[in-house]
Amino acid sequence: MTDIPTARILHRQGGAVLSECVLLDYTARLLRRKRLTTNTGLSFLVDLAQTTSLNDGDVFELSNARRVVVRAAEEAVIKITGDLPRLAWHIGNRHTPCQIAADHLIISRDPVLEAMLANLGATLHITRQPFCPEGGAYGHGRTMGHDHGGHDHGGHDNHDFQHSGFHIHPHPHG
Repeated sequence: MTDIPTARILHRQGGAVLSECVLLDYTARLLRRKRLTTNTGLSFLVDLAQTTSLNDGDVFELSNARRVVVRAAEEAVIKITGDLPRLAWHIGNRHTPCQIAADHLIISRDPVLEAMLANLGATLHITRQPFCPEGGAYGHGRTMGHDHGGHDHGGHDNHDFQHSGFHIHPHPHG
């Protein structure tokens, strides 16, 4: 059996220009332990102490002293323009990961959210690009998995599901 290098160290925004990279979409950038393969065919095992949300530009340090940069892969997204504060509020109210720019918002493709946003007057442009949404408000890097202060989600409390659809109940996160 061949030993493959292991990555137990992650350098945030390592800043290095490296020839070895792993191209991962937003979903795949949440991991703890997984075998990955670089653009040059090098396989390695990620074995981090805890589940971690990886960012474009983070660098794995391998047990054989090599370094591998994480790159955000292109994926299907929706570029949203219109009344951005209002649209952002509706997206956030559904706990949907969102990339925010001065003149547009970007979310992953979701037919229910697309219909809702269109009904709210948004202009939607479906495209493919790397998706790098804002991290959670509490510094966890992802917007799901927050505490709901003891209230019940009435059977839809699996936060691996993005709160698509019309999700209305108070969230006292204070």
